[in-house]
Amino acid sequence: MATFSPASDRVRNLGRALESYVIERRRFFHAHPEPSLHEHATTEAIARELAAAGIPFERPLETGVVATLRGTAPDAYLSNGKPRRRVLLRADIDALPVEERTGAAYASQNPGFMHACGHDCHIAMLLGALKLLAQMTDELHGEVRAVFQPSEENGQGARMMIDAGACDGVDEAFALHVWSEVDAGLVSCEEGPRMANVDWFRIDVTGASSHGAIPQRGADAAVAAAAILTNLQTIVSRELSPFEPAVVTVGELHAGTARNVIAGSAYLAGTVRTYGEQAHQKAPELIARIAADTASALGTTAGLTEYTVAHPAVINDPACAKRCRTAVLSVLGPQAVGSYEGTLSGEDFSLYQRMVPGVLAFLGTRNPDIGATCAQHSCYYTVDESVLAKGTMLAAQYALDALAE
Repeated sequence: MATFSPASDRVRNLGRALESYVIERRRFFHAHPEPSLHEHATTEAIARELAAAGIPFERPLETGVVATLRGTAPDAYLSNGKPRRRVLLRADIDALPVEERTGAAYASQNPGFMHACGHDCHIAMLLGALKLLAQMTDELHGEVRAVFQPSEENGQGARMMIDAGACDGVDEAFALHVWSEVDAGLVSCEEGPRMANVDWFRIDVTGASSHGAIPQRGADAAVAAAAILTNLQTIVSRELSPFEPAVVTVGELHAGTARNVIAGSAYLAGTVRTYGEQAHQKAPELIARIAADTASALGTTAGLTEYTVAHPAVINDPACAKRCRTAVLSVLGPQAVGSYEGTLSGEDFSLYQRMVPGVLAFLGTRNPDIGATCAQHSCYYTVDESVLAKGTMLAAQYALDALAE
C-alpha cells in the first residue's frame, strides 16, 4: 500500500493545479521544434518561463539552460554555504528531422522538424516540477539543479553540459522519458540496464564503374553494398549469443551517379545497439570483417572507415531506482507501478550516470483509445497528455525524497 505524507499530499494538489499549464507548454514546444544544437527559440522560451516564475538560471552553452532552486528548510545549507545535498533533474529539448503528419491543431510549425520523441513533454514536465517545488522550498533539504539539455538526439548534449559543470557538486540525477511502449500512466523505473550502448558506423565500398549494359567490365559497388547490408544481420543471428541483446541497423545506403552506370563507389551508414560489454567490444571487429570479406567475394573492396562510440548504456542505480519507485507509490499510488523490459534505444542520460548515481524512468503514454500508439520517432507520434501532470508530480517527489536522504 502507498503511504501518503503531508508533503506528497501537497505535491499531488499542486501538480493537479499545474496540469493545464504543463499541457499548454507541451503544445507550445511541440509546435516549435528545433534540431540538435539549434534550440535557440526553445532556450529563450524556457528562460522566459523560469524568469516569470522567479527561478534563477544560467545559460552555460549557446543553447540549453541550467536552473537552480534553493531549499529553505533549516538544514538545506551547511555552515560553509554549500547545499546539504544537490539533486539534478534533467530534460532534453531538441527535436528530430521528421515531417509531422499527425494533423494536430498544435502540430509543428517548422517544416521538416518534429518533437517525435517526446522532448516537448520533458521540457513541460520539468518546468511544471520547478514551479511546483518553488511553492515547497520549505520542504527542500538542499538544492535542485534542473538541466534543460540540448542535443540529445545526436548524443552530444549531455557531454557538453557535463563539461560545463552540470554535475559539479551533484549527489544524484533523475530523468523521465515518456514512452510509447508503456501504457499511459504507468511508470517503469527498474534497476540495472534500461537503454543500450549507442555506436555509429560507416562502411565505404570501392568498385569500378562501367556502362550499365556492360556490367562485366566493372565491379558493382551497389551490389556489394547491398550484400554487405544483408550479411551484417548475421552478427545478431549468428555471431552473438542469443542471450545477448543487440541490433545492427543500416539506415543509409548510397551508391551510383546515374541509372545506366554501374556504381563505382557506395557507402553504408548505421548504428549498433548493445547491452553487454562483450558484444559492444566485438561489434566493430565483426562489421569490418563481414564488410571486407563480402566485398572481396564480389570483386570490390570495403572498409570500416568510421566507428564512433556515442554513449554507454543507461544503467539505473539500485538505490535511485528504489527511491523512484517509492516516489511513484507516494504520489501516484500502486496502480501506477509499471514493468518494462527495457529497450535498445539509446539515451545520453547515461553520461550523467557515469558521473553520479542516477535513474531514468519510463512514463507510459500509450493509449489506443486516443490513437497514441505510434512508436517514438514516427511522423504520427503522439502522447496521452493526461500523464504529463503525473510526470511533474513524480519529478518533484523524487527531488524532495532525494534531498531528504
